[in-house]
Amino acid sequence: MAKVKITLVKSLVSRPADQRATVRALGLHRLHQSVVKEVSPAVQGMIHKVQHLLLVENDE
Repeated sequence: MAKVKITLVKSLVSRPADQRATVRALGLHRLHQSVVKEVSPAVQGMIHKVQHLLLVENDE
């Protein structure tokens, strides 16, 4: 399966609760923290919802 590296690059301050929950569900807690996830429809949907807060890169 393909993998992506997801990095939180913008703060969650003043963001709606659903966006905060989505970022937490991706496993991100601090600014500039990165996680590697396998691409699935659920992960793609979460990334799409908060794409303005994230940096997403292909991880091989």
